[in-house]
Amino acid sequence: MPSSSVTLGILGGGQLARMTAQAAQRLGVRVAILDAAPGSPAAQVTPLEWVGRWQDAEAVRRFAGACDAVTLENEFIDAEVLAGLEAAGKPVHPGAAAVAHIQDKLVQKQVLARAGLAVAPFAPVAEPADALACGREFGYPFLLKARRDAYDGYGNRTVHAPEEVGPAMEELGFPARTLYAERHVPFRAELATLVVRGRGGEMRTYPVVESRQERHVCKWVLAPARVDGRTGALAAELARAAAGTVGAVGIVAVEMFLGPEDAVLINELAPRPHNTGHYSIEACATSQFENHVRAVLGWPLGDPDLIVPAAAMVNLLGRREGPVRLDGLAAALSHGRAKLHLYGKAESRIGRKLGHVTVVGEDADACLREALAVDAALML
Repeated sequence: MPSSSVTLGILGGGQLARMTAQAAQRLGVRVAILDAAPGSPAAQVTPLEWVGRWQDAEAVRRFAGACDAVTLENEFIDAEVLAGLEAAGKPVHPGAAAVAHIQDKLVQKQVLARAGLAVAPFAPVAEPADALACGREFGYPFLLKARRDAYDGYGNRTVHAPEEVGPAMEELGFPARTLYAERHVPFRAELATLVVRGRGGEMRTYPVVESRQERHVCKWVLAPARVDGRTGALAAELARAAAGTVGAVGIVAVEMFLGPEDAVLINELAPRPHNTGHYSIEACATSQFENHVRAVLGWPLGDPDLIVPAAAMVNLLGRREGPVRLDGLAAALSHGRAKLHLYGKAESRIGRKLGHVTVVGEDADACLREALAVDAALML
C-alpha cells in the first residue's frame, strides 16, 4: 500500500505523539490523534484530531475505525481495549499482549525474571505486613512502587525505616492502588537503549546512552554512554533479549542500572518512543520516531547508528507555575549548534517536560555544557 493512502492513529496527544506524527508525515503518512483534551501538542501538527478518553472503549473503537493502523504514546491504555481492536481485525502495535506484559510493572518484572533476565529482587505487596517483610528481606532503604499508571517517579517511594512503610503506602494510593516492592540498587550510572522490532521479529538496536535524573525526571542524556565496550555490549544484549521477550512491535525502550562490579540490571521497559531517545532525531541515521512508524506499518527498519561522534540531550523542565513564557528564546537560539524542540504546551508546572534541546559534536561533555547553557537561558 503506498504511504500516501495510509492513516496512522496514535492514542495519546503529548510530545511523543507529536514527534511521531512529524516523522510519519515526512514519509507521506496521514496521522490521526485521540486525546482527552483539544489542542494537545500532537493535535497542533495534524488536522485529524479526535477528542476522547483512552478509557472509553467505544471512543477508541470509533477512532480506530478511521485509521489503517493504531499505535500509542504510552503504556497506560488498557490492554483489553487494544485486544478488542485486534479482535476486530485492526493492526495495533505494540500489541495487546505486549502491553499487558509491560503496563503492570510487577507483571513486567515477573516476565523478565522468568526469561532469566537480570532485574533487582522484587515482591508483591498486598498489605503492610508484606512491605515490612520486604524491609527485612531486602534491607533498608527499599522501594515501594505502584504497579500501574506511574511515570517520572510519581509512583515510587523510597522507604528508609519500618515506620515509613505506612505513610509511603498511603501516599502511593494504597489500597485502591496496587503496589510492589523492589530492592534498592546502589547503581553507578543509569543506562538506556532503544530496540526497534519489526512485525516479523527483526530488530535494530540504538546506541547505549547514559542518563541523569533530577527529582525522578530525566534531565539529560549522553550518547554514547561513558562505559567500556564490554559493558555497552552487555547492556545492548540485555535490551534485545528484553524486547524479544515481551514481543512488542515498534520501539521498546529499556532503562538499566549499572551496578557494582559492572553488573547491568533492567530497571523498566516502555513499549513506545522514549525520552532517552530524543537525541536520535539529530544524531542517528534514523530517529526513534521514524523507526517506530516504519515498524508499526510493516515497513523496512532504518539504520539506528550514530552519524556524529557524540550527542547530548537536555530536557527543558518547567521551573514555575503559570503560562509558558519564551522570554529567553533569543538567548537560547544564539547557541548555533543547539537544536531546540518546544512541545507547544501552554502551561508550565515545576518539573513538567516542556521541550528538549540536543547538541551534537565531537565530545559528549562539551555538547552537554552547551545544551545546559540553552536550558539556563530559557525560563519556561
